Amino acid sequence: MNGYGIIRELAERSGGTWRPSSGAVYPALAMLEDEQLIGPAEDAGPKHYQLTDAGRAEVERLSERPAPWEDATEEAADRLGGNAELWKAFGDAAMAVRAVVQTGDDAAATAAAEELVALRKRLYGLLADGPA
Repeated sequence: MNGYGIIRELAERSGGTWRPSSGAVYPALAMLEDEQLIGPAEDAGPKHYQLTDAGRAEVERLSERPAPWEDATEEAADRLGGNAELWKAFGDAAMAVRAVVQTGDDAAATAAAEELVALRKRLYGLLADGPA
């Protein structure tokens, strides 16, 4: 996988709550390569990486820790309020909106905008109804 693929994968796994910049990912990849935890993926093209044996051992050693994208969702909840489940759902919805936009289909974009407006109204309705 290349750096761009890693950025996309992290955004997807975190439900859109964590999308590191290329300025963070590429230096991290260089450091991992210097530490011989990753190396070039011979059959995948330039600047594609794969774990080395040492990298796989490190992944195994760290397997009990929560995944960084899980921490990112918890961090968003801590920083912004609410709970992680709500922020994950929000991130998932944002990723769906992005997928609609990427189709370039104006009718789908219009329908998606109408859905979002209806959702906003229903969410405010939850507040108007008071605590459950």
